[in-house]
Amino acid sequence: MLNRRRFLTHSAGLMAGVAVPAGASPVVRDPGVKLKLGLNAFSFDGPLRKGAMTLADAVHFCARQGVDALDATGYYFPGYPKAPADEVIYALKRTAFVNGVAISGTGVRNDFALADGAARKADVQMVKDWIVAASKLGAPVIRVFSGRERPAGHSFEQALEWMVADFRECADFGREHGVVVALQQHNDFLKTAAEAIGVMEAVHSDWFGCILDIGSLRSGDPYAEIEKLVPYAVSWQIKESVGREGRDEPTDLARIKGIIDRSGYRGYVPFEALGPGDPEPRIVAFLEKIRKAFGL
Repeated sequence: MLNRRRFLTHSAGLMAGVAVPAGASPVVRDPGVKLKLGLNAFSFDGPLRKGAMTLADAVHFCARQGVDALDATGYYFPGYPKAPADEVIYALKRTAFVNGVAISGTGVRNDFALADGAARKADVQMVKDWIVAASKLGAPVIRVFSGRERPAGHSFEQALEWMVADFRECADFGREHGVVVALQQHNDFLKTAAEAIGVMEAVHSDWFGCILDIGSLRSGDPYAEIEKLVPYAVSWQIKESVGREGRDEPTDLARIKGIIDRSGYRGYVPFEALGPGDPEPRIVAFLEKIRKAFGL
């Protein structure tokens, strides 16, 4: 694994000669903390994939539970990975609006760690298509990934170079459509906070940030890793468990709130409840724990 110093030094080299926009990463925002709860649609993964419920049903669930927003993952729109038709987008947008539920974001599953340039180009176009869909939906951010794994026969640095170029292209397109492109570190190509930060600083765009997935930081002290990423966060995934040296442990939500209070964050905090069985009681139980710990 590339160590932090080498990686950040390399990412600085990637930025050489690139004009740095004012207020580029980390995120510049007013001081203080202002949180709005969101539900990540992946919490209803089973029923959504089986067609037992729709994203509109997830909106109604949020309305009943007093959750501020839904993160409407792209996988659950009909025809994914193709972007949905306008009538599908606008129907969900209206349902959310009249029920007082914001659409805090959407997300796709791209792979920019592929050595195949044509495959990466196709995924860049897919992300662009969904940026347009997000703009129509009123979603301010689209969640993307680095890649599923480190490519055989290529160094980390080689993959980083083509990945950063792809992310820059997506971020530039996001700027044109008013949608922030946000990298979810997912214990895949990127393993640590330092590696994710290196990518964000190499891309170096106000329109590129971090989805802070607290459950996918699997090495070292997860809370120290989370604290490093908060300054770059434009949204979150609060999960029931965090990882410590590859092992799961229950999330200390009060500790997460303490990190947020020290670091400062304003915006949506989507949460995700996973596991077998009926998802609704599991989601409600986790929501109650979050509200108690966060004072919401």
